[in-house]
Amino acid sequence: MKKINVLILGSGGREHAIAWKISKSDSLNNLYVAPGNSGTELIANNLSIDIKNYSEIKKNIIEKNIELLIIGPEDPLVAGLHNILSEDKEILNLTIIGPKKEGAQLEGSKLFAKKFMKKYNIPTANFKSFNKDNFLEARHYLANSKPPFVIKADGLAAGKGVFICDSLDESEKIIEDIIVKSKFGTAGEEIVIESFLKGIEMSVFILTDGDEYKILPSAKDYKRIGENDTGLNTGGMGAVSPVPFLNDSLMDKIKARIIEPTLKGLKKERIEYSGFLFFGLINVDNNPFVIEYNVRLGDPETQVIMPRIESDLLDLLTDIDNPSLFKNNKLLINPESTTTVILTSGGYPEKYTTGHPVKGIHDINDAILFHAGLKLNNNKYMTNGGRVLAVTGKGNSIHEAIQKSYRNINRLTFPNSYFRKDIGLDMIK
Repeated sequence: MKKINVLILGSGGREHAIAWKISKSDSLNNLYVAPGNSGTELIANNLSIDIKNYSEIKKNIIEKNIELLIIGPEDPLVAGLHNILSEDKEILNLTIIGPKKEGAQLEGSKLFAKKFMKKYNIPTANFKSFNKDNFLEARHYLANSKPPFVIKADGLAAGKGVFICDSLDESEKIIEDIIVKSKFGTAGEEIVIESFLKGIEMSVFILTDGDEYKILPSAKDYKRIGENDTGLNTGGMGAVSPVPFLNDSLMDKIKARIIEPTLKGLKKERIEYSGFLFFGLINVDNNPFVIEYNVRLGDPETQVIMPRIESDLLDLLTDIDNPSLFKNNKLLINPESTTTVILTSGGYPEKYTTGHPVKGIHDINDAILFHAGLKLNNNKYMTNGGRVLAVTGKGNSIHEAIQKSYRNINRLTFPNSYFRKDIGLDMIK
């Protein structure tokens, strides 16, 4: 069996979870993560490189004889890293997981995604777009519409560019912050205002070579900072898998109305797509609508879906450039349930302090710990970000998985730490 060298780009909990899964593969020779974190350091070789620096990435791909590259975060995909690598004649036989720039627009521009869905009749909320030139029209549109309003910055805003506003005053302040005060810089030069859809959110993920696709475990994540989904949006405070209400009938609708029309639409637009595709969906009276596309795996959903994949993920990823192998490689999923709870620095998603010592990491015994904003300093774990750790429990039911996550998260301490105490509880009522 040929063993291969793999490089994962990124430094979050998602990349630790992907590395954790790939590290178990019989097909793995060497595993590298750039820049990685204190968790990937335990199972892979961390490379201290800037993932925005192309020459550093290229140098390491050649020197380390990398055969498979997994691009974890969205920024390098939207910036066209896949395009640059595939056009570089000094880089040979590299399989890249993650779409080229053209496909990455599905996440890189909310307006591109909405126009794409409208063109290919993919169910999504009605929308209008505005910018500095027609700012007054945006105010007029809001004044003549009924709240709640969903307002999105067009570009990438690190998961913080989406607002659900319950009043006209609040929505007017948000559009002024984004368009006039440039709260998100160039990402907010254009905004999308959508009609509000009432339902339950869920995440469906596929791995695709552009033709065939494999459905990965489903998940439901919790984005708001406060319990009962209150307060500011975050990058994610926890997740559960599978989604209990996602039955075969609803999944058939998702395939027929969303997944397959998306892949067919990309082909019609002559957009090559290979890698992960994440459908942020909302279930409205047992009908699925797309809230957003992501062109990579979600965080913290990756921390609940990776432990449920039974197949050798590395073999599946390696096959992505070989249509017949990819088509025939079965994806096996463990029926167990998983839950992850995120431990954050107090003050997140706004101002918070870092550099606090974390205690209890070695006391975790019946859960999986995925590191995010954490670093190892003189053999001591110190906080190094807003979302610090993800604690993933497994069980025969979501209830059992939740109990394991919370039993273990209570063993972890650092000054001003915070976590939601209601992750997954709405799924077991």
